[in-house]
Amino acid sequence: MKCLQRGLGAFSTLVILAVAGAAGYYIYKNVMEPETVSAPSCKSQLNSCITNCRKTSTEAPQVQACQEDCQRDAAACEARKR
Repeated sequence: MKCLQRGLGAFSTLVILAVAGAAGYYIYKNVMEPETVSAPSCKSQLNSCITNCRKTSTEAPQVQACQEDCQRDAAACEARKR
């Protein structure tokens, strides 16, 4: 019944791999990703706004008013970029 355990056991190895994986993910999310993620463009914001208008409004005047609001927001967005 003499059992000497040398080195890391299987459970310890899994724990170390999980910690290393979590650290790698943290580094990726906080160091690499902010460079690739940017704010949505004015055009994409306009498209999503108009799509939202079509989905939420059923009456034509409401849809038209909502789309005009989207156009004003898009114009303001373009003006901020300049």
